[in-house]
Amino acid sequence: NFGIGGDRTEHVLWRLQNGNYDGLKPKLTVLMIGTNNTGHQGRPQKELNDAIYNCTAEQTAEGVAAIVKLLREKQPQMKILLLGIFPRGATTEDAMRKQNAATNAIISKLADGQTVHYLDIGDTFLQPDGVLPKEIMPDLLHLNEAGYEKWSQAILPKVTELLK
Repeated sequence: NFGIGGDRTEHVLWRLQNGNYDGLKPKLTVLMIGTNNTGHQGRPQKELNDAIYNCTAEQTAEGVAAIVKLLREKQPQMKILLLGIFPRGATTEDAMRKQNAATNAIISKLADGQTVHYLDIGDTFLQPDGVLPKEIMPDLLHLNEAGYEKWSQAILPKVTELLK
């Protein structure tokens, strides 16, 4: 687990560039990053409008692409399972959910079917009408135990396949 709460793409890149990943030889890395580039809940409105805290879908995708590129350089033998950014916000009309979906449309193209594989499990967390239930994400952003269970079950078949 390489993630730290509040991580943005630039934080992961910094750690990859500054030794935190050195010496590891994983067969597979599961990568899911980007929702914090879309925006941080609870920040004052002035900061929410500040470009430092909110990236466009394209900017977030550039960060994800840079992480994937650096991971490939550091671990050419490793496979990467790139996950789509999870949905957030109560409904399909939520602006941050729409932006995450737009980012996912871009980063899905990073998959090459050989070493980089893309999987979007966002629907796993949603009700049929697209509502994100608080029983899975109480604050409509962070998973609870039930959400993590859904996550692990959703990726298990692909992880098993990639580790063979």
